[in-house]
Amino acid sequence: MRIEVEKLIIETDNGNLEALLDKPSKNHHNIESNDYIAVCCHPHSLHGGTLTNKVVYTMSRAFAGKGIPSIRFNFRGVGASEGEYDDGIGEQLDLANVVSWMREQYPNKRLILGGFSFGSFVSIMASQQLDPRKLISIAPPIGRFDFSAMKTPTCPWTVIQGDEDELVKCRDVEGWVNQQPSNLSFVKLTGASHFFHGKLVDLRINIEKIIA
Repeated sequence: MRIEVEKLIIETDNGNLEALLDKPSKNHHNIESNDYIAVCCHPHSLHGGTLTNKVVYTMSRAFAGKGIPSIRFNFRGVGASEGEYDDGIGEQLDLANVVSWMREQYPNKRLILGGFSFGSFVSIMASQQLDPRKLISIAPPIGRFDFSAMKTPTCPWTVIQGDEDELVKCRDVEGWVNQQPSNLSFVKLTGASHFFHGKLVDLRINIEKIIA
């Protein structure tokens, strides 16, 4: 399927945010998937995380390939997005602003939230406020960020984790997952590192299964 990419600057009260909107070409209409929109969050802003990160790219394109308009954006202080890094707090406001923009563009659509590493922390922490219908958390940074204030997501929720992750220990993530309610599904990708080198196809296939 042909996917169109639109460059955007989203104006908010807290500064402009740079974004890319991945969407099916105007000639494509997917009846099964067009009830959804998706918003994807990138990894740590101070360690090279941007909307072009290959894991975020893979996730967003997997959504768009199933007929779901998907936006990936730069948090404050990254690329052309205004502001400064805010330890995940201001970034939750950035996410809320992007979700609001998407809901204005695509009214009455159900929301999928996706995040990778730091982006999964932001999306998990903001999920109760944003009311997604699906939540996908890739390599959530357990042990690196404080999840103690998390209000447990109530929507269907999937955590995807590589078993050879060199930055986030798989056993820590698995132990944390086991403490969560039964609506959380855990996918462990054998041989996958934090950035899923050589495993992006496997990652995409698993994301497509979640949104099938």
